[in-house]
Amino acid sequence: MKKLTILLSLANLISISFATVAQDTASNATLLADDYKKRSAVYDYSEATLNNTDTIADFEAKAEKLKISGTIYHSDGITPAKDVILYIFQPDDKGNYEMKKDANRKRYVHHRAWIKTDADGKYTFYTFMPGKLLRTKELKQIHRIIKEPGKPEQELAPFFFNDDPLFPELTLACQAEAVRSMLRIDEKDGMYIATKDIRLDATDAVEF
Repeated sequence: MKKLTILLSLANLISISFATVAQDTASNATLLADDYKKRSAVYDYSEATLNNTDTIADFEAKAEKLKISGTIYHSDGITPAKDVILYIFQPDDKGNYEMKKDANRKRYVHHRAWIKTDADGKYTFYTFMPGKLLRTKELKQIHRIIKEPGKPEQELAPFFFNDDPLFPELTLACQAEAVRSMLRIDEKDGMYIATKDIRLDATDAVEF
């Protein structure tokens, strides 16, 4: 468990650096300019209307294409959750976080995407397999922030991957914890496919 805690702490440090904590103001069009640079990147989508499918930058150019899909449910695990925003960001296929600046000079991770669920609660991301830096002990991962209507944004454990060569080195307890957000990868028509449902709880969001 200690090793997984360290891994998740590293993920948290990265996401804090690139997606800082913000006020619950997703629909507020009168945000002050200072707030824009400080708020979480979950609010920084450029589309006027989000939908339940998004494609990450450079998807077409990457060799190891990846489709992640699933359904976001309310706490009963049965009722689909509508109008939930899920934001992801990740390193490139070499394990580097490619940073850019927008027109307002706010730094952001280039490889990122957003979805907003409709009445069926379903979501789909088209992305690519993230890499990891050589000589590091960090699992491959895709970072996530979720935003429910009327609630502050919440950072989720990253997506991990069942084929990660470092996974067997974790203790059994750490493996059991990591499996909760782990993607089980299949391959179909030249693309990697993964499905992961999310259940919204009173205090957390969990996968199943």
